Amino acid sequence: MEAHTKMNDVQSTIVTVIEQLLERSNKSDIQVSLDSPIHGDGLGLDSLETAELSAILEDEFGTDPFGAGLMPETVAEIADYYIEGDGSNASVPA
Repeated sequence: MEAHTKMNDVQSTIVTVIEQLLERSNKSDIQVSLDSPIHGDGLGLDSLETAELSAILEDEFGTDPFGAGLMPETVAEIADYYIEGDGSNASVPA
């Protein structure tokens, strides 16, 4: 049960971070879900917004998938990095 709670906490934190980034980028009309592609017809992040997302995730979790050399394509792949990958030691901010 605790692993499931951590998964939900990580996922909701990541969705919130992305929603805030989109709002600052005047893209607040875009709906964010775990299945959302990060680029293209999904969230439509450009390279600068992707770099900003990377920095925000690093601030929130102490590490990020982009800085680790990964290129996640969906919001779920970012969450998976923290749930089961190299970011698994990261704690969810209170």
